[in-house]
Amino acid sequence: MSDQENITPEMENEEQLTQEQVDAADEAPEQAEDNQVAELQAEVAKLKEDALRAQAEVQNVRRRAEADVEKAHKFSTEKFARELLNVVDNLDRAMAMSPDDEVVKPFLEGIEMTHKSFIDTLGKFKVEQINPEGHPFDPELHQAISMVEAPDAEPNTVLNVVQKGYTNHGRLLRPAMVVVSKAAPSVNEKA
Repeated sequence: MSDQENITPEMENEEQLTQEQVDAADEAPEQAEDNQVAELQAEVAKLKEDALRAQAEVQNVRRRAEADVEKAHKFSTEKFARELLNVVDNLDRAMAMSPDDEVVKPFLEGIEMTHKSFIDTLGKFKVEQINPEGHPFDPELHQAISMVEAPDAEPNTVLNVVQKGYTNHGRLLRPAMVVVSKAAPSVNEKA
């Protein structure tokens, strides 16, 4: 019997398997390389995204820090200005005196000039007066200390300013203390 006749179907299957294994072995390094390239590309993409996020975070921190420094500069005089408001109030009270005596007039004029100079200096540092007399009541800027019936004024209008308010760069230092008008009672309420 020849060698070819001795080949059984199982042997043919073994030869086919080994050929398939050889083909698979040839393809395995290519697939492994492709998988490795895909993994590396995914890792590079993730690292790029992480780098962009880190860069954005650094920019946000820098912007926040700049804003904090700007606010610190802007409002650094707030406590000092709040303490000086008592001096302005005292100058306002002194100017409210009536100059009956000729001896007092020059002092009153000096007080008025000092008051004006003081207000101008506060204005240079963006400390501004709130004097809302005749304007509508604003609870964000005004503090109502009483309400008075005033038939000739609209309801919720500031009739009188007891103490002026102040802002610093638009931020409230002290609300204006005001007297506010209220609506006259209706005929049904009187009865």
